[in-house]
Amino acid sequence: MTSVSDSVGVPLQTRGSIRRHFATQLAVERTRLLYQGSLLPTLFMLLNGLVCAWMLWSPARYLLVSVWVVWLMALVALRVIQVAAFDSAMPDRQAQPSWWRMFLLGSAFSGLTLASAAIALVPVDNFVQQAWVFGLLGAATLSASIAYAVSLPAFLSFTLPCLLPPIAFLLWSGDAHQHGWGWLGLILLGALIVVAWQVNRLIEDSLLRRFQNQALIEHLQAAQTRSERLNQALADEVEQRRQIEEQLRQAQVGLESRVVQRSQELEQATHALIKSEQRLALALEASELGLWDWNLETDEIHHTQLRELFGIDPDQVREMLAHLKPRLHPDDVPLLKRTLVDHLKGRTEDYRIEYRVRHSEGHWCWIEDRGRAVERDACGRVLRMLGTRRDISERKAQEEQQRLAATVFEAASEGIAILDPDYSLLAVNQAFCRVTGYVREELLGGKLLALPCSRDAWRHHQAIEQALEQQGSWQGELVEARKNGELYPQWLQLNGVRDARGHLSSIVGFFTDLSARRESEERLRYLAHYDELTGLANRALFRLRLHEAGQRVRLSGRGLALLHIDLDRFKLLNDSLGHEQADHLLKQMARRIGNAVPEADTVARLSGDEFCVLFDGYTHLSSLVRVATRLLEKLRVPLRADGHELVVSASVGISLLSDASRDVTALVSQANMAMQHAKHLGGDNFQFYTESLQASTLQRLQLENHLRKAIEERQLQVYYQPKLCLATGRLHAAEALVRWQHPQWGMVPPADFIGLAEETGLIAPMGEFVLRQACWQACEWQRQGLEPIRVSVNLSVYQLRQGKLVSLVRQVLDESGLAPHLLELELTESQLLDSVEHIIVTFGQLHELGVKLAIDDFGTGYSSLSYLKRFPVDFVKIDQAFIRGLSEGSEDAAITRAIIAMAQSLGLKVVAEGVETREQLEFLRRQGCNEVQGYLISRPVTAPELAALLASRHPF
Repeated sequence: MTSVSDSVGVPLQTRGSIRRHFATQLAVERTRLLYQGSLLPTLFMLLNGLVCAWMLWSPARYLLVSVWVVWLMALVALRVIQVAAFDSAMPDRQAQPSWWRMFLLGSAFSGLTLASAAIALVPVDNFVQQAWVFGLLGAATLSASIAYAVSLPAFLSFTLPCLLPPIAFLLWSGDAHQHGWGWLGLILLGALIVVAWQVNRLIEDSLLRRFQNQALIEHLQAAQTRSERLNQALADEVEQRRQIEEQLRQAQVGLESRVVQRSQELEQATHALIKSEQRLALALEASELGLWDWNLETDEIHHTQLRELFGIDPDQVREMLAHLKPRLHPDDVPLLKRTLVDHLKGRTEDYRIEYRVRHSEGHWCWIEDRGRAVERDACGRVLRMLGTRRDISERKAQEEQQRLAATVFEAASEGIAILDPDYSLLAVNQAFCRVTGYVREELLGGKLLALPCSRDAWRHHQAIEQALEQQGSWQGELVEARKNGELYPQWLQLNGVRDARGHLSSIVGFFTDLSARRESEERLRYLAHYDELTGLANRALFRLRLHEAGQRVRLSGRGLALLHIDLDRFKLLNDSLGHEQADHLLKQMARRIGNAVPEADTVARLSGDEFCVLFDGYTHLSSLVRVATRLLEKLRVPLRADGHELVVSASVGISLLSDASRDVTALVSQANMAMQHAKHLGGDNFQFYTESLQASTLQRLQLENHLRKAIEERQLQVYYQPKLCLATGRLHAAEALVRWQHPQWGMVPPADFIGLAEETGLIAPMGEFVLRQACWQACEWQRQGLEPIRVSVNLSVYQLRQGKLVSLVRQVLDESGLAPHLLELELTESQLLDSVEHIIVTFGQLHELGVKLAIDDFGTGYSSLSYLKRFPVDFVKIDQAFIRGLSEGSEDAAITRAIIAMAQSLGLKVVAEGVETREQLEFLRRQGCNEVQGYLISRPVTAPELAALLASRHPF
């Protein structure tokens, strides 16, 4: 007790002497903190180990991973048992050194367990699994290392066995990726050592301050005891004086002198006690500590500095549970209760906690609370506690600011370095090390301008120093070298930091690697003129080259030739093979085009599968024919793609410019026009541009514009060709046919605009118009009192592809009121082969509506018989080409008989179209044909004319 009082009374003692003074208490407290803080990292290590085992679980590793997991779980179980045993032990047993040795042994085994996983379990060929496993093991290592930083031996006993073996193994392996993981582990080890040292120092300082305060409290209690004893002695003396008053009268003179002397002594003692109390009050005020005294039996509590800490009157807080507890932060109450209960049960030597209390002004303030049980009853139950508390809100804010600053410093994408006025490196972040290639230890303490990575900056050091002195900052672009000698562009910005006297105290440097930006700029410049996929010139560069060639033509009078190349049916290949294989195919075709025309001035890719080849001064038709022929032959050579052998042909359009007065931009449209003509001829050929081709193209474009206008202005009409039922001899059906009555051209033949409508997509609105008009007209005939007849409407494969046909038919039937069985939809046999499965599904939905379905032009397809049984059709229409030849030979007659017999065997009805003679009619009647239509029966007529035919009821 004397040594403690002496250490408190000597405020100028060194930190080392204080540490030696409290060495035993420090050892015990560290052991307690280690055991209390090891449980959560141990469970976290188990969780991360299980996740790693799950990720690495494979048939080849079952035994190794299982053994490791069992060992890990055994270590965790031992640590949990060890912590529980330590918590249940009495304080005097917890002070035994055996607990410390057991903890060091367990942490060393835990570190070796994680190290063995990093060495033996992590696969060397899977970077993703490496990243996950190293990340999980590193997280477990970080958690345990921070928890064990209470004691540097405990920290080193875990961290060194955990990290050094994997680091050595990874650095000495032959794989460059493994070296990278090794350097990362080495950096992690250095960072953990620095952090552990800081944490250890903070905890040690905190413990020393706590022990000093406890010693001070004990000193005050001892002084109080001495004062009480002195008062008691004085009272005894007064009592004795009363008892022997008679005897003292005889020695009054001597007694008075002794009383005076005793009074002086008492006065001096009282004066010393007052000074001691004043010093204590000043010390508490200077340290911003508030004393508290808590009577646990009555819950009464007394405070000092309560107004300074909480901003409330001491009279408002007289009871701990009733008055102070409601002001605590809800998140801190569980931890405060647990800490207090541990101390009351004797598990901890003193009570220490940091928590938040609501200030009278409404904000939360952080409080550091320390105390100790000073009075217990016979059963060991605490009756009274004394302690101190102080406001640490400012310290907490500073710690948060420091943490944020450190996080921003390390997480910054730019390299940051802090230098002293002599350009010595004080601190660098990870980005700076990554840019320069140096590790942090190689840089700290060295001169920045003297480093090999700052040679260009050294050449500008005079300008840098002058700018920092005058403007306070300097920035500029430099070309520096990394540690491996690689040069790279760097943007350097230096900012000076001055102290209160205006002197330069430090320099903050920002380093940006401009390599990626320069590469991006070069990439953008390349993509501005070249196609990214094929490497050929793009449309912009082609137009520039074409413009330059035109200028040369005007100056020299030489001719130009342009080849416009479009791959045939490439969209089908793209849909079948996929975009990746199609891109690979485009690359091969681009190389073939470039190899086929080495004499070309420019080979460019304009879009998707379109290419252009420009010849400057190449105007001989025979030479161009040879070039085009050679090009088509090279493109036609079979190639392999996704396991398939493919033959890709092309359509080539050629345009020439031999007159310098003509516009070179017209070459592109002329070549495209010739290419389109080559495609219309079936592809795999080349065509030269001619004036007649332009006239035909313009006529086709004009016809398309008029057709669009005809649909909008309702110039289209619907004619009806009746069908004769051979069984009854009555007209009971009619086919709806579209006709175009042009205001100036008159009746336009269907052959001139039906095909154009299919190509341009106008067949969809045209088909919808015919469908609505036919259904409405069939209902109108019924309203006129005529017998109901079935109307047939031709479908286009374009309408089927849109996917709206079923809903359109349902809507038209609902709006017109026509019975579904009176509507027949026809689709030509050749169109059935396009998207067979989709057509089967659509026909099934239409058949469920009750609509009749028919196959038109039957016999002209290639594989109709294989699909006929799958289509839910009702009618088969024999193509008129077979009907015309019935009287010319037996082959058409045999085919017609076979079609009728086959349809009847399948339960289908047969319709013959193109019947023009009585002989044809009688032949079909004998063979069992169900219906016929043709000029013999009637030409296509208008709705009123067909109504007249139906009303006449004339039998055929």
